[in-house]
Amino acid sequence: MTSLAALLERHRAGMLAVALGVLGYGPEAEDAVQDAMLTAVRRIGELRDPSAAGAWLRTIVRNNCRMRLRTNTPVSLANFEGLGLRSSEPSPEELLERTVQRDWVWHALNTLSESVRLVTLLRYFSDVSSYDQIAAICGVPVGTVRSRLNQGRVKLAEALQATADLAHDDASAITEASRREAEETLAAAEQGEFERVVREAWSPELQVTIPDGQCFTGRGFLVRGMNDDLTRGVRQRIRNVVASRDLVIWEADLISLVGDPQGCPPGVVWMQHTRGGRVHRMRLFHPQRRG
Repeated sequence: MTSLAALLERHRAGMLAVALGVLGYGPEAEDAVQDAMLTAVRRIGELRDPSAAGAWLRTIVRNNCRMRLRTNTPVSLANFEGLGLRSSEPSPEELLERTVQRDWVWHALNTLSESVRLVTLLRYFSDVSSYDQIAAICGVPVGTVRSRLNQGRVKLAEALQATADLAHDDASAITEASRREAEETLAAAEQGEFERVVREAWSPELQVTIPDGQCFTGRGFLVRGMNDDLTRGVRQRIRNVVASRDLVIWEADLISLVGDPQGCPPGVVWMQHTRGGRVHRMRLFHPQRRG
């Protein structure tokens, strides 16, 4: 897999030329190239003809830039379809190779520092991916978000090269386990068992920051808040889970079953920091839903 890093570096100049041609000079062009490189890492198994790698990479950059111009919002790694890639079902050997590549990427991500890894996970693997929203949920300026993302891109490229030949944990199993935990937690809450789940899984010194920025210590506030929501007929449905070493992000839709005259936000993000297998710090955030 070290050849993948060499491939990206060999075509980087051409990718940047495309970005500059569409976006002009500035940080957005460099961001578009870096986004495209990470997209390529995740989707390299779909490239059938190695001789077409340059054109494939430039197409990803061009689509990325056009999407930025249309929406003026960051682009998710998943939003690249119609690139002329093979659409037939992959063989078992191809599925295995893609699994290995996925686990390799997540292993490299886990080598990043917590602060850098957090903004990288939010940017590329969640719906909370705009600079403004990442800044809000992390409680830092937008400039800091940009700086940490730049650090993440550089260090991730280095980590991918350094870890290419190592054995990697099963990323899908880790994520699936976290999704089951999220769904079981919400199901337990609806059955009146939320306090028990919290007591078992989260630290008694839990630090909770709520959407308005207030901070609370202990598990009681979270239990009361969940019970109040349930009493008002507000339920949560897990939509996406991002799980990494000592960082877990649950994205849930908020569903008001009886109507909420005060207005029910469309969703909530549970950003959890774990230590010794227990959540010791959490931030709740109501993201702006993309139109």
